[in-house]
Amino acid sequence: MNLSELKSLLSEHAEHIFRISLPDGSDVPVSFHVTEVGHVHKTFLDCGGKLRELKTCQLQVWVGEDYDHRIETTKMSKILEISKPYLPDESVPVEIEYEHGIISQYTIGNAEVTSDSVILHLANKHTECLAPELCGLPALPTRGWKAKDNNSCGPTGCC
Repeated sequence: MNLSELKSLLSEHAEHIFRISLPDGSDVPVSFHVTEVGHVHKTFLDCGGKLRELKTCQLQVWVGEDYDHRIETTKMSKILEISKPYLPDESVPVEIEYEHGIISQYTIGNAEVTSDSVILHLANKHTECLAPELCGLPALPTRGWKAKDNNSCGPTGCC
């Protein structure tokens, strides 16, 4: 889900409770806070020597001791609106950072709307070889990486 889609979902379902479900089916406690909204820009060299970029909007959520705290969709919309100067591109994917034993980053697999809630169902992020043709692997679907050049590394082209 990209930032524009999330904003639309929130505005279409004003005054609903904003909830998050983890990949294992458990829920982030509804008393969570959004402690950071970040525009993450990652530039990296893949295993085939291509320079790539990945841009995301990252929301960090945290559960405090105030168990009566709730974020409604309208408040989440306001949080994203305040962050607008730092998130210039609304086509970027949204990721959620959450600590549940360890700090993990998740993509949004899908969203569900109930009579009183908007629930983001998170999905695990995965690593992968980004130059499968150079490494002798079957091609995999891309996950938003953008190649900047066609250089290769190592004598076989795979690092």
